Amino acid sequence: MDIFEFAKEQNLKKEAPLAGKMRPRTIDEVVGQEDILGEGKMLRRAIEADRIGSLIFYGPPGCGKTTLAKVIANTTKAEFKQLNATISGKKDMEEVVEAAKKELAFSGRKTILFIDEIHRFNKAQQDFLLPYVEDGTITLIGATTENPFFEVNKALISRSNIFRLTPLSKENVKTLINIAVNDKERGLGAMNAVIDDDAVEFLSDIANGDARNALNGVELAIMTTPRSDDGKIHITLEVAGECVQQKTLKYDKDGDNHYDTISAFIKSMRGSDPDAAEYYLIRMLEAGESITFIARRMMIFASEDIGNADPMALNVAVSAALAVERVGLPESYLILSHAAIYLASAPKSNACTVALEEATKAVHEGGNLPIPAHLRDAHYPGAAEFGHGTEYKYPHNYENHYVKEQYLPYELKAMNFYKPGDLGYENKIKEHFKKIKKDK
Repeated sequence: MDIFEFAKEQNLKKEAPLAGKMRPRTIDEVVGQEDILGEGKMLRRAIEADRIGSLIFYGPPGCGKTTLAKVIANTTKAEFKQLNATISGKKDMEEVVEAAKKELAFSGRKTILFIDEIHRFNKAQQDFLLPYVEDGTITLIGATTENPFFEVNKALISRSNIFRLTPLSKENVKTLINIAVNDKERGLGAMNAVIDDDAVEFLSDIANGDARNALNGVELAIMTTPRSDDGKIHITLEVAGECVQQKTLKYDKDGDNHYDTISAFIKSMRGSDPDAAEYYLIRMLEAGESITFIARRMMIFASEDIGNADPMALNVAVSAALAVERVGLPESYLILSHAAIYLASAPKSNACTVALEEATKAVHEGGNLPIPAHLRDAHYPGAAEFGHGTEYKYPHNYENHYVKEQYLPYELKAMNFYKPGDLGYENKIKEHFKKIKKDK
C-alpha cells in the first residue's frame, strides 16, 4: 500500500459512520448471535482455528452478517477479497478468481471471497462461482437478507454451511449504545456525552433488533446536540425521539417475512385465535402487503379450513375480496379485519380438504375406472342398447328425495371421501345423512 492509498484509507475511516467505526475487529468484540458464536459453537471454533469452509450468512439488516465477515478477514491467514453484488458483476468475479489461482499457485494461500447481498447475483453469475468453490480455488462467504434456499443456487447451498443470524436482542442493542457513547477508541467517548436510561431504552426498542439503526440515532444525537453548561452533551429521551422518528417494520414482500407472516396469519385463523389473526393482519398491512394477496389467501382458507362447517365463510371471504378492490386503502383495513375475525371465529373443518386429497389419490391410482352404466348419458340414439341410463333411479321419486344407489365406480364401492365433522353446519349434514340413509 503506497502513501496515497494509506491516506485514503485513513480518511475513509475518519468519515465512516459510527456503525462502521464500531464494527468488531475480533470475535470477542461481537455483541449478540450467541447461538452460533458462543463458546464451543461450531462457527466460533472454525473462526478461531482458521478452518473456514464456504459459508452463507442469512438474516435481517443490522444483525451482523458483514461484521462476521470482517472478523474472519481479521483472523484468517487466507487472502480476503470482498465484492458487493449490487455493484459488482461477472468481470469482477473473474478478476478475483484469476488472482486467487495465482495466489494459490505461488504462495499456497487460499482466497476467501466475501459477497455481500449475494442474492442480487442472477443464476448465471452464481453458476460462475460453482467450479471454483468446488475445486477450492476460493472459499465463498455470502451474506443475504433473503432466504438462501429461495435465492441462492442449490449447488452453492449444498457446498456451504448456512448460518441464520437473528435480530439483536434489546439487551444487545443497549450494550452497543453504551459502548458507542463511552468508548473513546471505537465510539464517540471523546465527545464527552451522557445518555439517560430512558433514552437508551427508547433507542434500543425502536431499533427493532437493527444495531445500525440504533447507532445512527446515537451518532445523530451526539453530533447535533449542543453542550450544556457542565460541558457535556446530554442525550435525553426528547433528543433521542427527535433523532429516530418511527420504528420501521422489517418486511420484504418477496422474502421470508412475507411467507412467515402470512403463514402465521393463516395458522392463527385455523387455530381460532382472532386476536393473533388481527395482529398479523395489521403487521402485513402496515408493511405494505398487497390487500388482494391477503384477500385471496382468506378465500382459500375459507374452503380449506372451514368448508361446510360454516358455508357462509366463503361468502364472507369472497365479499371481502370484491370489496377491497372497490374500496381501496385505508378503508380496506376495516373490511379485511371484519373478514379475518369472522374466519378465525368460525367453526373449523378440513373435511372438504381431506375429501379432495383422497378422491385425487383414488383417481391417480385407479385411473379412469368404468362409470356405472345406469349413470351414463341416455339421451343419444342407441344408448339404451348399451344399457346406458336404463336402470337409473330418480331420487326425487323416493322418500326424503333419496334412494340407495351406486354412484362411484364399482371398484371404489367401499370408498368414503367426505366425512363431515361434528361442528357447525357439518353436524347438520351428518344428521341429514343419518336420517335419509336410515334403513336404506
